[in-house]
Amino acid sequence: MRSKLGSALALALIASAALLLSPGHVRASEEGCPGLIARRSLPIIPAALASNEVGLTYVGHATFLIETAGGVKIATDYNDYVRPSVTPDIVTMNRAHSTHYSAHPDPGIRTILRGWNPSGGRAPAYDERFADVRIRNVVTNIRQWGAESTIMEGNSIFVFEAADLCIAHLGHLHHTLTPEHLKQLGRIDVALVPVDGSYTLDIEGMMDVLSALSPRLIIPMHFFGQSTLNRFLDRARAKAWDTARLDGASMTLSRETLPGTPKVVVLQGY
Repeated sequence: MRSKLGSALALALIASAALLLSPGHVRASEEGCPGLIARRSLPIIPAALASNEVGLTYVGHATFLIETAGGVKIATDYNDYVRPSVTPDIVTMNRAHSTHYSAHPDPGIRTILRGWNPSGGRAPAYDERFADVRIRNVVTNIRQWGAESTIMEGNSIFVFEAADLCIAHLGHLHHTLTPEHLKQLGRIDVALVPVDGSYTLDIEGMMDVLSALSPRLIIPMHFFGQSTLNRFLDRARAKAWDTARLDGASMTLSRETLPGTPKVVVLQGY
């Protein structure tokens, strides 16, 4: 098993290097996060949720499984490498990069929301209701690697509203937010935040975003090793934010149990 994983990782790294060296690497679909290997699939036990609760499971990388009391299952940044072991009803894909979207999703998925326009131009504007959840998006821009240019509306922040909670998945955010972005986002209770500090927004910029959003709960994602995660946690503690690490990948959210001041909670991706 170890040799197979090593081989897969080596192939992924070679593929990433090839993208960075290729003439067309600045296309949105090719901009690089490190290559990923498929994770082993662990069973997810459906959460028994009250009407005022939402289940959240960190699957890995930038993928979370969000479950509502009405039985809706949503996977964020659904891709071919990191997937929940259950088939979601709805998937969001924030941007056109291989570790954040899939061209071959499970046919059992009922609804796919892409956060960019595959044909170029303006990204779609979603404001959809599915049973007991509302899903909407706020578009942002992304930089092109190796070129001093910007892909306009190449990323979407998706907001999931259920059980009187507003959960924002910041996606592959590359810049701080404008007053218009903040107005469109509105109240954010829980922020799912990329904290790698390089492929997305740098750590200081991300702290500015979080300060502007003022979420009560902050869940880190999109980090590549404990040193990167610890750098973000150290910066959070410097702002006097409480931090905690859970033993598992899942937690139950409710408005009643939100902390009174910002708190960072690390979930263990499976």
